[in-house]
Formats: sequence, structure tokens, C-alpha cells
Amino acid sequence: MPDKNIRVVLPGLLMAMLLAMLDNVIVGTAMPRIVGDLGGVDHLSWVVTAYVLGTTISTPIWGKLGDLYGRKTVFMTSIVLFLLGSVLCGFAQDMPQLIGFRAFQGLGAGGLMVGAMAVMGDLVPPRERGKYQGQFAAVMAVAMVGGPLVGGFITDHADWRWAFFVNLPLGGAALTLLALKLDLPKKRTEHRIDWVGAALLSVGVTALVLITTWGGNQYAWGSAQILGLAALAVVTLTAFIVVERRHPEPIVPLGIFRNRNFSLVAGVGFLVGFAMFGAITFLPLYQQIVQGASATNSGLLLLPMMGGLLVTSMLAGRMITKTGKYRIYPVIGGFVMILAMVLLSRLDSDTSKLTSGIYMAVLGLGMGFLMQTSMLIAQNSVELKDLGVASSTSTFARSIGGAFGVAAFGAIFNHRLHDLLTEKVGPQAAAQLSGGGGGGGTTIGPATLGQLPAPVRSAVIDAIAGATSSVFLWAIAATVFVPLLAVFIRDVALRGNDETREERTLVAQEG
Repeated sequence: MPDKNIRVVLPGLLMAMLLAMLDNVIVGTAMPRIVGDLGGVDHLSWVVTAYVLGTTISTPIWGKLGDLYGRKTVFMTSIVLFLLGSVLCGFAQDMPQLIGFRAFQGLGAGGLMVGAMAVMGDLVPPRERGKYQGQFAAVMAVAMVGGPLVGGFITDHADWRWAFFVNLPLGGAALTLLALKLDLPKKRTEHRIDWVGAALLSVGVTALVLITTWGGNQYAWGSAQILGLAALAVVTLTAFIVVERRHPEPIVPLGIFRNRNFSLVAGVGFLVGFAMFGAITFLPLYQQIVQGASATNSGLLLLPMMGGLLVTSMLAGRMITKTGKYRIYPVIGGFVMILAMVLLSRLDSDTSKLTSGIYMAVLGLGMGFLMQTSMLIAQNSVELKDLGVASSTSTFARSIGGAFGVAAFGAIFNHRLHDLLTEKVGPQAAAQLSGGGGGGGTTIGPATLGQLPAPVRSAVIDAIAGATSSVFLWAIAATVFVPLLAVFIRDVALRGNDETREERTLVAQEG
């Protein structure tokens, strides 16, 4: 497809990605207002968990469906489901309804990011795709900075239901543009859908997500519930591997893991998700409690990180397009991320916003070398017919890594917070402030901080800073493996227009 046509379609793909990234941030900001209206604060975590479950379960399935039925139809279907789920959430009358509709919305959301990246893989050969990396990085920057701003505005000035209805104009514009301008070969292959594999994967992933969500919070890590879920995950995922090895049309073709580059970049994606998403989850709390930022402005304080990501993503993309070489960028990105985690582990109650901004900018520089480059390597490592599966599996690995990271670092943060508060204010006050130190989660927030006596407030600020520092210190242990894996990636010639056309012709003939 000529560059001119790609530029016409690209805004639709970027809008779909923006939908996926913005939704959770906006809804998270509006949750206090939602709970105030619908009640059911004891079910609050399920509003997030239901969406994560729907997204995680459906991600690999959307990728495979795109390979079987054609990416345009499947991608647009996922957008329609997401928008329908948004409407249902906006009209929810109680918390159980909202939880069910969020799960439905998550099913659609699982296809947004995967669909956008897979369609991009169809339109632009890997050899040329690097020059578009900056635009995808810019979408991430807009989502992370704009999400809290939009969510804060809705919370302060409008009905919370607009946190869901705001998806409609953006999604409608994306659908219209893609329907009119996206031209992909219509594909319908003879197939047998792997329903058993899909069911086993869904149950196994659900068990893993529930472990990371409930473990150390709702249930102790050694409880019967968590151990039972772990056993269920092991059994179903083992059965999933057996089924996938025998099925002619597996949801996840295990053969793609025989490709060295794909396996390595999937491992890198898992580690990046674990270290990055797990660690930066606690930055907004640090910014609001320790640095005194508002919930809305804490999004603006992430600008240095997004700026760094944008710069190196554009640089890496242009150099990959120019040279066809990509192996060095994940290695550089890994080392820069290690440096960033070391710097962020130095955060304390006296760290200025300028200094923490510089530290976050370094983290963004490392992320920029890794995020889009890893997707490009994954897509270039497989045949064109497996492009959707490669995209979804790569996204899935990063998502699972992030889920594990949030759970692991959440436990570290809570226990370290409890220990520091115990040292400063005594065990009884520490138990009240930190949720008991058993992973139950801190009860400290910006609203409650001002109500505390000055000595206790100072102790809380120091403890939050120390716990945040500990999270990044532990994140170093995961990050060091990123360049160690990346160094074994090999530079394989990126497919150009001629190779892509030839492979697409062969796929069409086989279909």
C-alpha cells in the first residue's frame, strides 16, 4: 500500500489504540463518583478485574480470528463490541450490572490493540514500519497524560456515565474511517476453530489473573483459594499445550516459539511488562502523597517519561527503516531501563519534581527503544498467515508480565510501607494506615493525608517515599534480564514490499 493510502488509514488505527489505552485511565479517575452513585464499594476491585479478565482472555483469540477471517472484519467487530460495552456500562443501574458490562467491554477491548498492530503489519512491511513508530508512541503519551485530565474533568463537571459515553465519538470516527478507507484482501479459509483450546486458555488465564488480583489482598498467598487457583491454572494450561500440539488450527500455534527471535522477544515483552507496568503503577501515589500533586496533574508529571519514549521510539524507527538492523535497540533499551530503575530507586521525600522528572525521562528513553521495536521483531519472525497470532501473543506476554508485576510489587510496597510506618509511628497506627501490612492495601490517600497530625503526616510521607523506592530497587532484578535476553536476538532481514506481496499471494492461493 502506498504511503499516501497508509496515512489515510493510520488515524483510524491510532484512534482505536487510543480507545484501548484511555478507557481504564478515565474510568479509574471516575471510580469514586461511580461508587458514590451506585454503591457497592466492596465490589470496587471487580470493576477493574472484570475488564482485565475480558481483555486478557480475548487477546489471543482475536489474533487468531483475524488470521482466519481477515483482519478488517475482525478488527471492526472488536471496536463495535467495545462501543456496545461502553454504552451498556454507561446505562448500568447497580454495581453487579456494571461489573458484567465491564467484562463484556473488555472482550471487545482485547481486539483493539492487537487488531491495530496486526492491520499495520498487513499494510506496511517490517522494512518500512519503523518510520511509523513515533506516531504509535505519541498515542501512548496522549493516553497516559490525557486520560487523567479527561477523567478529572468528567469527575468534576459531568455525570460519571460520560466516562463511558466519551468512547462513542472517538470509536465512531475510527469505525467510519476504517470502513471507508481500509482496503485489505478479503480472506476466508477452510478451518476448524479450536474451541477446546480457547476454553482451556480462558480458564487458565482467568485463574492467573485472579491469583494476581486476589493474592495478598482478598486472600492470603497460602490460602486454599489461591492454591486452588494455582492448581487450576497449572492443569488447564498444561492441557492447553497438549491440545494445541494436536489441533490443526490452534489458537496459539506453538511452532512460532521454535523461532528463536520470537521466543526471545516474547520473554523481553514479559519482563518489560513486569518491571515497567508493575513499578510505574506506584508513581502517581508518590506524586500525589509525597510531592503534593493533584490526581489530574499527576498525569502531567508523566510528560518527561512520555517525551523520552517518543524521542527514542522515533529515532529507533527511522534507523531501523534506514538500515534494516534492529538487534541493538532492545539491548540499548534494556540497559537504559536498568539505569532508570537505579535512579528511581533513589526517590525519597526530598526528591524534587525536576529530579524525579529527569529519572522518568530516562525510563521513557529505555521504553522507546523496546515497545514498538519488540512488536516489529515479533511480526517479522513469523509467516504472514500467523501475523495476528504473533501480534496477540506478544501483547499477551507483556500484559501477563504487567499483571504479575503489579501483584508482586504491590505486595512489596505494602509490606515495606507497613514496616516503615511501624518504625515511625508504632505497630497499632501502622496497621490502621497500611491495612495491616498483610497485603491488604494502604488506606492512605491525598484526602486523608491532610487530616493527620503533622508528625504522623511526615512519617507517612517518608514511608510512602521509602516503599516506592523499594519497588524500583526490586524492579532492577527483573530489568537486568532484558538486555541479557535481547543480546541473543539476531538481525534477520526485514520483509520489504516485494516479499510481503509474494507471501500474501501464496497465502491467497493456499486459501
